[in-house]
Amino acid sequence: MWSGKYVRSPLARSLFMNMASESEAAGIETQEWYRCCPDLLGDTVRPLFVQSHLDTDTQAFLRRSVEKSGWLFTQLYHSFISSVLSPLISRTSINGLLGRGSMFVFSAEQFQRLLRVGPDWRAERLLDLGAGDGGVTEVMGAHFREVYATEVSAPMRWHLQRRNYKLLGIDEWQQTGFQYDLISCLNLLDRCDHPLELLRGIRRSLVPGTGRVIMAAVLPFQPYVEIGGRWQRPKERLRVKGKTWEEQVTNLSNEVLRGAGFQVEAVTRLPYLCEGDMYNDYYVLDDAVFVLKALED
Repeated sequence: MWSGKYVRSPLARSLFMNMASESEAAGIETQEWYRCCPDLLGDTVRPLFVQSHLDTDTQAFLRRSVEKSGWLFTQLYHSFISSVLSPLISRTSINGLLGRGSMFVFSAEQFQRLLRVGPDWRAERLLDLGAGDGGVTEVMGAHFREVYATEVSAPMRWHLQRRNYKLLGIDEWQQTGFQYDLISCLNLLDRCDHPLELLRGIRRSLVPGTGRVIMAAVLPFQPYVEIGGRWQRPKERLRVKGKTWEEQVTNLSNEVLRGAGFQVEAVTRLPYLCEGDMYNDYYVLDDAVFVLKALED
C-alpha cells in the first residue's frame, strides 16, 4: 500500500539532504504531493480548498528519514525482528517496539493555517484518536491545556505515556463526562471496523458550536483492518465514490461527511509520510486533510 522512494547514491542523497525549497530533488517530484485541480472539485468544495506546499518541517522529517535509512546495522536488526514478530503482532506494534516508523501528516504551520489560528492560540482539550507514537499529537498538543489520546497498540501506548498524554480506552473517550475542543481522526476511517459509528461518536463528543474535527483520509480510499498482522475488510463499509483525488474529496465532503452530520470548513492535499527502512528512505501516501464542524440538528 505504501509507495517508497529510493535515494541511494551519494550524489542523490547529497542533493536531497540540501533541499531548501519546494523543488524536484533526486528525481522526486514533491510538487505532486500537493497538486490539486480545483476545476475538478465540486462547486461547494472548491472555495474551501487550501493549497499546501513543501515546508521546512516536512523537509526536516524527510532528512531524518533519509539519515535513519542509512543506518545499515540498525536496519538489518529491525528487518530481522520484524520478520520474526510479523506472524504474531501487528506492524504498528512492531514499529512501536523498535521505535521506528514515525508518521508525519502536517507541520505546525500547516495545522495552524488549516484551523485559521495563530501560534499563540490556546484551547482546553484535544483528543487524538489512534495517536500512534504521539509524533503528530505533539504538533497539535502545543495549543491545548489537556491532551487526550487513544491507541490500540500496547507498545505505542507506552510511547504516549512517556510523552505524558492522558490515555483513554478505545470506548472510554465517549464516556468521560466532558467534551473536546478539537478531535483529530488522522488516517483512521479506512482502518477501523465501524467508521460511521466512529464519526457519530466524534460528533457527539465535540464542544457544541466551537468544537472542530481535523480528519485525514488516504485516497484512493481502500479500507482494511489489521488484526494480528493480517488484513481484512471492515465490518461496516464506507463507500467513497470517484476515481480521482478531487472526485473522492468531493464525494467525502458532500455525501459521506455531510451524511454523518458534518460541514467541511477547509480541505487540503498533503503527503502522509512514514519513516523508511533498509529498502526505502521513506514511504508516502496521498492524504486529504479536512477541518470539520458539526451541523446543527
